[in-house]
Amino acid sequence: MAELVYPPIIGIVKSLWKYLGLQFTFYGETHVPKKGPAILAMNHVGYLDFAIVGTAVLPSKRLVRFMAKKEIFDNPIAGPLMRGMKHISVDRKNGGPSFIAALRALKNGEIVGIFPEATISQSFELKDMKNGVIRLAMESGAPILPTVIWGSQRVWTKNVKRDFAHRKYPIYVSIGEAITLNPDSNVEESMKILESRMRELLTQLQNDYPDSPIGQRWAPARLGGTAPTPQEIEARKAQRKEL
Repeated sequence: MAELVYPPIIGIVKSLWKYLGLQFTFYGETHVPKKGPAILAMNHVGYLDFAIVGTAVLPSKRLVRFMAKKEIFDNPIAGPLMRGMKHISVDRKNGGPSFIAALRALKNGEIVGIFPEATISQSFELKDMKNGVIRLAMESGAPILPTVIWGSQRVWTKNVKRDFAHRKYPIYVSIGEAITLNPDSNVEESMKILESRMRELLTQLQNDYPDSPIGQRWAPARLGGTAPTPQEIEARKAQRKEL
């Protein structure tokens, strides 16, 4: 079936990148298969992550079907566009239908993009991940491509004022080597392998990143930044529940 919505949206996104002056560096694009299914398991640090990772995949001439929260699909403007691009709606209260939809897409040879952390990491560290990505790989036979992004949090992230001021921020994406599972794979052990691979890739990007993290709001406390630590975030959540 012809792609009527995705190509013009890609053109708009490319114009947005040009307007913002973002400086992209992509690693591992050759790990994206030219055909057949694959799962992009991505970290999540900013609202533009899906569009940036989608851009990193374009050299392979593949389109990614991203799994995104249902609320985006409920929007009267974004919803029709998301459905037109064949992205997959995720109802966090009932994940069954989205799992089936993603499995169907993979069996049709599509690339599916998943944020296993489910939400943006406000500490910019990797959060605990949900194992749906592992179960999808086991049932579909599709390889998992561990994928990390760094720098997008400087443009637009959760609880921080967005910055669209043409600052030419460096944005890095790294797509790792495929992890292949089978129906008998151990879910827990497979999750540990995926998390380890993603941490390695993220550490490498942070080491390669040209701008100093010291004292910066976009950098995790572990690197000398001023973003809240995971422990501080959990403490705030607990305090809000008590109120």
